[in-house]
Amino acid sequence: MSAAQSLDPPNWPAARAEAHRMLDDVLDHMAGLRDQPVWREPPQDLREAFREPLPQAGAELAELRQVFGERIAPYSSGNAHPGFMGWVQGGGALAGVLGEMLAAGLNSNLGGRDHMPLEVEQQVLAWVREMFGFPQDASGLFVTGTSQANFLAVLVARTRAFGRAVRGLGLAAQTAPLTAYASRAAHGCIAKAMDMAGIGSDQLRLVATDEEHRIDVQALATAIAEDRRKGFRPFLVVGAAGTVDIGAIDDLAALAELAAAEGLHFHVDGAFGALGVLAPSVAPRLKGLERADSVAFDWHKWGQVPYDAGFLLVRDRRLHLEAFAAEAPYLTRASSGLAGGDFWPCDYGPDLSRGFRALKTWFTVKAYGAEALGAVIERTCALARELQARVAAEPELELLAPVPLNIVCFRHRGADPDRLNGRIVEVLHAQGRAAPSLTRVDGLVAIRAAFVNHRTQSCDVEALVSSVLAAGRDLIQRKAA
Repeated sequence: MSAAQSLDPPNWPAARAEAHRMLDDVLDHMAGLRDQPVWREPPQDLREAFREPLPQAGAELAELRQVFGERIAPYSSGNAHPGFMGWVQGGGALAGVLGEMLAAGLNSNLGGRDHMPLEVEQQVLAWVREMFGFPQDASGLFVTGTSQANFLAVLVARTRAFGRAVRGLGLAAQTAPLTAYASRAAHGCIAKAMDMAGIGSDQLRLVATDEEHRIDVQALATAIAEDRRKGFRPFLVVGAAGTVDIGAIDDLAALAELAAAEGLHFHVDGAFGALGVLAPSVAPRLKGLERADSVAFDWHKWGQVPYDAGFLLVRDRRLHLEAFAAEAPYLTRASSGLAGGDFWPCDYGPDLSRGFRALKTWFTVKAYGAEALGAVIERTCALARELQARVAAEPELELLAPVPLNIVCFRHRGADPDRLNGRIVEVLHAQGRAAPSLTRVDGLVAIRAAFVNHRTQSCDVEALVSSVLAAGRDLIQRKAA
């Protein structure tokens, strides 16, 4: 290729035909997911094939398609498979896949300026405001996931505590150290957000939970009062709409009341659970979410949008802007032309280069509608109740936690259960029929099954239970032998 040539294909018809074959491969993969193993361990020779030096010459698209089909696709993490239950990960859906393809072809940068993709993002923001009962001037933006959204929310809350000046002066100029509060069941990204914000992970107080694994509101009030007496400055309360281990929903209304009385920023980590507002049986349990100062959640979990599509919603647009907006000569705005537009997402977060995540989300919501997405959420919770009943009916198994939403934590009762259940999960992954994960509940190793995928059915619940029982019996017998 000469320096004058572009990277466009010299033969568009041939490239079009190859692209169509790749799309067919994607559709075949999605249509045949149930016939594939959930997971396969990548062979060592294929791992080593991806240790090659930087290529100096190009390869044909047909060759790359073959490499993908033979060496990559069969060895993915498997979260699109109906038997994947290990972590809270959505399965994606066709409409979002097609939206992602179109967005990639458009190759828009959604950091700012005046173009139609930003209108799509604002449309999704309007839907989110409607879903959560937020005011029409609330702000928000797409991010990679809830981990990043929680981090940005901590920065917004920090700005609320100290004003915009904290961005220049830093925390060293403040006399009282900040403290934040979440339950001991909070996701680890909250502590990491405190670390990255320069406040310190030790300044996150992990408050005790009740028998339902929800934050103890009275213990929270006591912790806040104690910190004030010690000279700390409480600034943030984080409520959970679906805790990471069992899916518990904190009493969001009580947290909203307490945060308002104490003058604290009330943030909700709703990574997957916040979208429960679309499900009639879940929505009433999220009362108080509409009073949050900010909410973080993922479209790529219960929303079934392909990865990644996290979202941050902030009630106070002015505060949101104060936390991130910064002038720069190369970002000079204009009253017209491409440099115009009144929504520049770079003013609401750290990223100037942003992909068109909104399109695959818009495609998904428009293609299926809120009612269908809510029905998927209802069904995943019903599957969790099925598993709960199956575990309760099996003498060899026991539940380790309540089942408030779509997550079931249980274990095999065999001798040395911590070790046994760890081995059971390894066996199940190798078999490829079902893929739960492991966690700890009250110090005990638990098999954790999270139902998020819209493809999962009752037969997958049965496959999980039968596989756990068979693996447990086999491991116990071989040890005895």
